[in-house]
Amino acid sequence: MKYDGLVTSAQIEAVLDKLGGVEGVKRFLGEMPTVSEPSRLWSEKGGVISFAVVSDGTTGEEWIQRLEGKGDRVSDYAKSVLRSKDFQPTTGVTTEVRILKGEIFTDDGRITNKIRVEAAGRELVKPNAEVGCLVRYMFSDPDIEAMGLWWIVVMHDSIEDSGCHPLLLTAARGDAGRWLCTFNGHPGFKWGRCRGFAFVLPQGS
Repeated sequence: MKYDGLVTSAQIEAVLDKLGGVEGVKRFLGEMPTVSEPSRLWSEKGGVISFAVVSDGTTGEEWIQRLEGKGDRVSDYAKSVLRSKDFQPTTGVTTEVRILKGEIFTDDGRITNKIRVEAAGRELVKPNAEVGCLVRYMFSDPDIEAMGLWWIVVMHDSIEDSGCHPLLLTAARGDAGRWLCTFNGHPGFKWGRCRGFAFVLPQGS
């Protein structure tokens, strides 16, 4: 077929389809910058999630106000932990957090005291309880979902509620919204696979 120099509407549509429509044409012509996916605040290797948080001196009572002001929900038990004398905030401390995903443990090995032994073998230590607040504040529920988790349990020294039950602060996602809640901190407590267990690198390491 002889080419007569005319461009048909079918050919124009084919070019548009090839370039991804009008927006694709604009990007091709340099009229619209390509939008890149934002970088994640965390990385993962071998079932271990890594990131850093920095403390800012926020007290337990202030954390309640700060999180609820952001739209997060703070459970009554979490409020009890945050109001405890054992909740000790720091200021300007950078903490390297390491989350051991539940999937790296066997069902029989996913028990608090065994998880702590595994963490110690990786030269990880217990975090300050405020890490629970910093984690909840830092990550959205879609972030936690992208990690493949439902709950991030912060493995600090357990803090007892008024009934002397040992509790661990936990950042949780779910249909009811973003939560800072607690879980049982008893050494023999058995966990589900979809939890992550937050420890930290020793300071100065």
